Amino acid sequence: MKALVEGSKAPAFQAETQDGTTLKLADFAGKTVVLYFYPKDSTPGCTTEACSFRDAHSALLKKGVVVLGVSPDSVKSHANFAGKNSLPFPLLADVDKKIVAAYGVWVEKSLYGRKYMGVERSTFVIGPDGKIVKIFRKVKAATHVAEVLEVIP
Repeated sequence: MKALVEGSKAPAFQAETQDGTTLKLADFAGKTVVLYFYPKDSTPGCTTEACSFRDAHSALLKKGVVVLGVSPDSVKSHANFAGKNSLPFPLLADVDKKIVAAYGVWVEKSLYGRKYMGVERSTFVIGPDGKIVKIFRKVKAATHVAEVLEVIP
């Protein structure tokens, strides 16, 4: 599969959210979408990143931005994570890993010499025309939201 680049059309997707609603990328046509991928609910880095998006949510809304979080966790796991951290945006349950594969963020990782497959923490800013405006790969959870805010007019 060819790697996604800035300026290319964002791959279409649909998935269930933490409240059981099914969302599609097409539902947000005409809006800027911040699609952020994270490895696992309720882990330290992922909680930091999600809470940073939560804390910046009103600033993002003022810019007309929709925030969507994606991980391979279940709807139930997302519901617990979103509830515990008062997340005001949808988390998509990509349990079959189709979205992470389509965006090229399901990669081989290494921890203490052990190799395994997992989600590379990444964010895609998708413009109102459905094209990828900016790609952030291997992001730092603590400082990432400020970078995202900088690229959105």
